[in-house]
Amino acid sequence: MDILFLLKKIMDWNSVQKGFKGYMLLEMGLSEHTIAAYLRDLDKLVQFLGLSEPVKSPAQVDRHDLQDFLRYLNEIGLAPRSQARLLSAIKTFYRFLLLEEMVENNPAETIDTPRLGRKIPEVLSFEEIQAMLAAIDLSTPHGQRNRAMLETLYACGLRVSELVDLRLDHLYLELGYVKVSGKGDKERIIPIGEEATKHIQFYLDGVRRHLKKIDPDHRHFLFLNRRGRQLTRVYVFMIVKELAKAAGIKKSVSPHTFRHSFATHLIEGGANLKAVQDMLGHESIITTEIYTHLDTEYLRDTILTYHPSNQKK
Repeated sequence: MDILFLLKKIMDWNSVQKGFKGYMLLEMGLSEHTIAAYLRDLDKLVQFLGLSEPVKSPAQVDRHDLQDFLRYLNEIGLAPRSQARLLSAIKTFYRFLLLEEMVENNPAETIDTPRLGRKIPEVLSFEEIQAMLAAIDLSTPHGQRNRAMLETLYACGLRVSELVDLRLDHLYLELGYVKVSGKGDKERIIPIGEEATKHIQFYLDGVRRHLKKIDPDHRHFLFLNRRGRQLTRVYVFMIVKELAKAAGIKKSVSPHTFRHSFATHLIEGGANLKAVQDMLGHESIITTEIYTHLDTEYLRDTILTYHPSNQKK
């Protein structure tokens, strides 16, 4: 990528942010504290856009970029209230750009503010998950690692933080279990299927063992980058996003989508909510119940099959 082209885009952001600051101070009459908060929020968007190439200028950002950004914020665990405030800053910023005729439309205008209550998560079908797995190039070392990671996400319903923190000494593959350290450092044991176990073993034997250098401080972690260091949550997010695109999936997909899909597929298959709760590491079964957003036909079949009133005498 041409360095002058990249610098021009970075300067675009710097210059418009200065103008935005003046607009908030002089035209909107906002306090210095509020202005500083809005600029910090806008910086988060700039940092996110910097994860991909080519880096987009303010005028090139579209609705899909902002939706990806909000999914990323949700994935790293930013509270809905904080997401709503950040979106407010972005909407204000683009209203300023419209006023100054720097953009032709406001890409944030039709994006809804994140709801502060619970929402139904996006779920992939089994076929969509298989399509994403098939999109991985297994001829490369990082492809083998990525296949093992996605298989593990789906097989165990892990949070992305739990995936990147997975340790070698927490694998009990011969017994069909992994030990996970979840929120609040609470540990739980999760069954892992043969397919995920197979690809973890492929990765261990064919890739990880042959890394030229492993950082001593990171040698305990299962999944490592090419420099022998622990993966970041952001990196996993970008891998999943790219694979969803390669598989032609139009849904909003993140590592957490695999967790939602794991839970929903278990419940659709007849698993007990309490068992799913334990595997997900939820404190309350109420949290697990968001995964029961199944179609009415399935609910009807469940009632006819399992409710005692419908049992044949």
